[in-house]
Amino acid sequence: GDASAQQEGARRAAEAEDGAVAAAREAATLGALPRFGGGALVPKRAYELEELRLNRLDPAAFLSPVDDTLERLQGRLTAGLGLASLASVFAFGVPPDKVVTTGATAVFAAGVDAVGYGGAAWGLVLDSAARALDGGYGRRVAVHEAGHFLVAYLVGILPRGYTLSSLDAFRQYGALRVQAGCLFCDGDFQRAVRSGKLSSSELDSFACVALAGVAAEVMCFGRAEGGAADVAQLDGILRALGFDQTKATKQVRWTVLAVTLLLREFRDVHAALADVMDRGASVSECVALIEDKTDALLPDYVGKGADARHVL
Repeated sequence: GDASAQQEGARRAAEAEDGAVAAAREAATLGALPRFGGGALVPKRAYELEELRLNRLDPAAFLSPVDDTLERLQGRLTAGLGLASLASVFAFGVPPDKVVTTGATAVFAAGVDAVGYGGAAWGLVLDSAARALDGGYGRRVAVHEAGHFLVAYLVGILPRGYTLSSLDAFRQYGALRVQAGCLFCDGDFQRAVRSGKLSSSELDSFACVALAGVAAEVMCFGRAEGGAADVAQLDGILRALGFDQTKATKQVRWTVLAVTLLLREFRDVHAALADVMDRGASVSECVALIEDKTDALLPDYVGKGADARHVL
């Protein structure tokens, strides 16, 4: 039936991803993809706040991103709808009962969206409006996702796709609940999480990728607006692993330092990657740019119906 067909499709997709990762690792070993997994991270130890400050870092800037752009836009849209309702009554003579009915319908639709889709439909509207009205919004998103993509590649996690807008994500995956972002061939990590046998190195890699988008924004703009979900995801993993506050703080401080220094080292590559991703470059084209080659080809592991759950 449909369930068994879906399971078979998921199994084949997982095998294809595992094969792509194995091929990329072999290529890296042979020198064909030297930057895959080749990013050098700072030594893992407990870092004091003063050490981070000496590297021009404020961990607080990483842990509380606020999307001011979307919040301002939401306020404007809400106010605009209210003014439009008043204008329809007083300027255009629309019967008040029709305005009330329309308003009630809108409230009901918003409730359905909030309960059934987690507010994804309204998020799509806000994201699309921000792209149309704020010239810097799209660039910020590209910078954020290029940070995820680049750091993942450098720590040995193979990207398999990305979208930079809610509308593109909806078009590609046909589901409102899927957010824009990067997708990775992270089967090893997911299996380790499910088995409860996550190694320290696997956690370090995941943590770096999780905070890479925020770090990229801080590096380029001085502050981060996107990435609240990334921070929450990392916090959830640390809690699930039983980290107390002291241990979690050590992990986060190291991660903030490691991912920031890595992005600074590859600052020019990151800027160029954000440019090509903003233009819709393929994964292979993005990898070729990171490797500074024109012939860095990856196996065809991006298939239709790919699992889109693991997004950063």
